[in-house]
Amino acid sequence: MPAPARPARPVPTGDPRVHIQDLSVRYAADAPLVLDGVDLDLYAGQTVALLGSSGSGKSTLMKSLTGFAPITSGVVTVDGADVSALTGRQLRHLRSQVGQVFQQFNLIGRLSVLTNVLLGSLHHAGALNMLGTFRAADRRRAYELLERVGIADKALDEARSLSGGQQQRVAIARALMQRPRCVLADEPVASLDPRTSHVVLDLLQSIARDENIPVLVSLHVVPLALEHSDRVVGLRGGRIVVEGATSDLDAEALAPVYATDAEVGDDR
Repeated sequence: MPAPARPARPVPTGDPRVHIQDLSVRYAADAPLVLDGVDLDLYAGQTVALLGSSGSGKSTLMKSLTGFAPITSGVVTVDGADVSALTGRQLRHLRSQVGQVFQQFNLIGRLSVLTNVLLGSLHHAGALNMLGTFRAADRRRAYELLERVGIADKALDEARSLSGGQQQRVAIARALMQRPRCVLADEPVASLDPRTSHVVLDLLQSIARDENIPVLVSLHVVPLALEHSDRVVGLRGGRIVVEGATSDLDAEALAPVYATDAEVGDDR
């Protein structure tokens, strides 16, 4: 029996949800540039794979979208907000609009799966009351999201009792609890086995389409990027060296991402 056809890859429409223009980042005045003139737009409904070796600037690019990396020059806007112009409450609000998924899950192991997901609602629900309960509407939504990621049966289990892949799905549900305008996933499958990696990346790509939000996924493995994204962006030495629709790329086209300066000729 032939494998079911994968959904058609979405075509960008409208204005980008995230706009990056000529972005440069350095962490100190006398330090080298970590990002150097990066241009990138992220559109609702699309999954974009961000490839690059360690030190290429992938994590810094993601941090620049939430104000955790200094914007030395250039423009970064998220949902129309100029990140470099935000401070205090405005910056906290922006961060509440960006769902984040990390390599190490960042769950509180002794708390239940359900409570970990509910923690994603704190930016709009306020602190827990004295009994440690959440609003009924938030609890219903948390259960719905656990159903969405396929582990509703684990809702009352301690998070630390779950496998790595299950914990990552809890982390994704927690990010969705924020009702994010975009999702950033920084090496979300680096500590997972190959089969579970496919499950998690399939889930992220379906979320982009179903929720109509951009998902930016940082990866190391080229085949995973080609299978589970709509576009691929390759960083090397803080610059974008490859960018295009996944359907137009293959492993050979992405080879410059992992080439050394000597192999391609460093023009800096």
